[in-house]
Amino acid sequence: MENPQLGKILIIDDNEDLLFAAKMLLKKFAKEVTIEKDPRRIPFLVNNNSYDVILLDMNFTEDTTSGKEGFHWLKQIKEIDPKAVVILITAFGDVEMAVKALKEGATDFILKPWQNEKLLATLTAASRLKESYDEVDKLSKKQKQLQSDAKKPYIDIIGHSASMKNIFSIIDKVAQTDANVLILGENGTGKELIARAIHDRSLRKDEIFVGVDMGAITETLFESELFGHKRGAFTDAKEDRAGRFEIADNGTLFLDEIGNLSMPLQSKLLTVLQKREVTRIGTNKPIPVDIRLICATNMPVHDMVLDNTFRQDLLYRINTVEIFLPPLRERQDDIPLLSEHFLKVYSQKYRKTFKGFTPSAMQLLQRYNWPGNIRELQHAIERAIIMADGEELDSRDFFFLSAKPVNEKITTPATFNLDEVEKTTIQRVIDKNGGNISKAAKELGLTRASLYRRLEKYGL
Repeated sequence: MENPQLGKILIIDDNEDLLFAAKMLLKKFAKEVTIEKDPRRIPFLVNNNSYDVILLDMNFTEDTTSGKEGFHWLKQIKEIDPKAVVILITAFGDVEMAVKALKEGATDFILKPWQNEKLLATLTAASRLKESYDEVDKLSKKQKQLQSDAKKPYIDIIGHSASMKNIFSIIDKVAQTDANVLILGENGTGKELIARAIHDRSLRKDEIFVGVDMGAITETLFESELFGHKRGAFTDAKEDRAGRFEIADNGTLFLDEIGNLSMPLQSKLLTVLQKREVTRIGTNKPIPVDIRLICATNMPVHDMVLDNTFRQDLLYRINTVEIFLPPLRERQDDIPLLSEHFLKVYSQKYRKTFKGFTPSAMQLLQRYNWPGNIRELQHAIERAIIMADGEELDSRDFFFLSAKPVNEKITTPATFNLDEVEKTTIQRVIDKNGGNISKAAKELGLTRASLYRRLEKYGL
C-alpha cells in the first residue's frame, strides 16, 4: 500500500517494547509520534498538545483484563477534547467490549498483537476523520461569524470627490497583496467599509471577514476574545472557544479602534502578529493562523508613538500601507451623492416617496460641519424622512441640525490682534485635521515643537 500521510500520533501503553515498536513503524508515516507509558500524564499531554489520533491501551498494570482503566482514560480524554479521535487497543478484546468502547466515544478498536498493514489502515481512516471534524468545526465557527456579519447593514462606498478617487486607487493597488493596512480617520468616516472593500477585492475574498471592535473589549476579556480559551480556563469558560484570530484563519481580520489598546495589550498583540500563532487561555498549545490584517483608528497613533502611548514596533507591523479617510466636511462634492443614496434607502424602508431635496435643504447639508461624518448624515436623513410630509425634503425638515455652519471660507476676523488671529487659525486647522498634530503642523508650515509651544501658549 502507499504510505499514508498521518498527522500527530499519541500512543499510551505500559508495555515499553510495544511503544518502541509502534514508534519505529509509524515515524515513517506520521508527522510526529509521541509515546507515553504512564496514563496519569494523559491530562497534561492532551491539554497542551493537539493530536490527530490517540492510541490508548485498555489495560494497564493495575488491571490487566477488564478494560476499566482504558474506559476511565477514554472518558478523561473526551472531557478535555470532545472531538478527540481515540483508538483503543487490547489483547483481550471481544465484541461486547468493542461495542461498549464505541458507545463511550472511541473511534475504533484494535487487537494486539496487530498486523502492521491493519494498524496503518486504521490510523489513516482515523486521521481523515479527525480532519473532517476540524473542518466542520471551522466551518461552523465561520458560519456563525458570517451570520453575525450579515445582520450588519452594508452600504457600498459612495463618492466621486478627488480624495475618494485617490482612496479607490489605493484600494485597487493594495487589495491584491497581503500587506497589512492601517486606516486612519474620524469616527463615522467609513473605515470598516474600506476594510471590507479591500477584503472583497483580495485573493481571500471567498474566505471570512472578521471584525473586532477593540474599544469594546475589556482588558480581562482581551485574550479570550482574540486568542480563545479552553473549557475550565476561568469561571465562565464552560466550553472550548476559538478566538477571532482562529475564526479568521485564511481570511481577513479587521481590528477597529486599535489605538485604544493599553501598552500591555499592545505587547500581547504584537507577539501574536510576529509569531503568526495563538495560544488559547488554559493551554500551552500554539495554533498557527494565516490572516490578512487590517487595522483602523480615529486616534493620532503617530503622535502617540512620540508620547510613548503606542508601541512603535507595533505601528511598523500594522501600517505597511496607510489609508487616510477625510472627514465629510472636506468632501462637499460627495454630500449630494450620499444624500440621494440615503434618501432612496430610507424611503424604501419607511415606504415613503420623496423626489429629492429642495435647493435650500441641499445647501444646508453642504454647509453643515458634520462632526459625526457620514454616520451623522445617514441618521439625519433617516430622521427627516420619518418626520417629513412633502414630496421633497426641505431645510425645515433638518431643523434639528446645529445652526453652526461650517465649511465656509475664513471671513474677516472680528479682531486684528495677531495673537487672537493666530489662536483662531491654529484651532481651525487642528479641527480640520481631526486633532492630528503632525498634519496640522505641516499645513501651518510649523514644526511639531513650534506648534506644541503655541498650543501651550494659547491654552489649546
